[in-house]
Amino acid sequence: MFQEAMDGVAPLKEGVGNTTPRPRASPTAGQLQRRRDAETERNEKDDRNPLTLGEITRVEPFDVVAWKKDGVQPRVFQRLAQGKYPVEATLDLHQRTLKEAREDVFRFVESSSLRAFRSVVIAHGRGDRSADPAKLKSYVAHWLVQLTDVIGFHSAPRHLGGTGATFVLIRKSPQQKEANRERHGLKSDPTQPPD
Repeated sequence: MFQEAMDGVAPLKEGVGNTTPRPRASPTAGQLQRRRDAETERNEKDDRNPLTLGEITRVEPFDVVAWKKDGVQPRVFQRLAQGKYPVEATLDLHQRTLKEAREDVFRFVESSSLRAFRSVVIAHGRGDRSADPAKLKSYVAHWLVQLTDVIGFHSAPRHLGGTGATFVLIRKSPQQKEANRERHGLKSDPTQPPD
């Protein structure tokens, strides 16, 4: 039967045949989404920024935000809360998206630490007239706890921005710690690693 069916059929010569390429179908919505997800995952692996964009505990527009790491002296924290430290840099997040603010806060704190700044301010606004009240303020408070260079923060006093701005205390560099020890007559032991 096979022979009968093949009667009159000649084999194709090598290289001869239908070489017209088939038109490529447009990617489906699912394929496009998988590509976007893969690109996002690749970018996140390259991202040094630890700050989350996920769900967090929210604060209210007029809430005072405050936090300090263990070991920060109460007097130092009180002076920060009163705005008694000179402000060495300011970051204004007004009109920034959440993703932009995430990048800005990370780079600002990192840069402030590298420049040996101790006291900086982040102006985020209260968001009391926003459709999503205090969203950015809530994220800033959450992010600051995630950054190892931040040792404390407190909402600014009313005359310096109130609950729409946050004073941030940056960890001392090893050089600043050594200078402080020498200034107070507490020479460090060269055999001991720095704090």
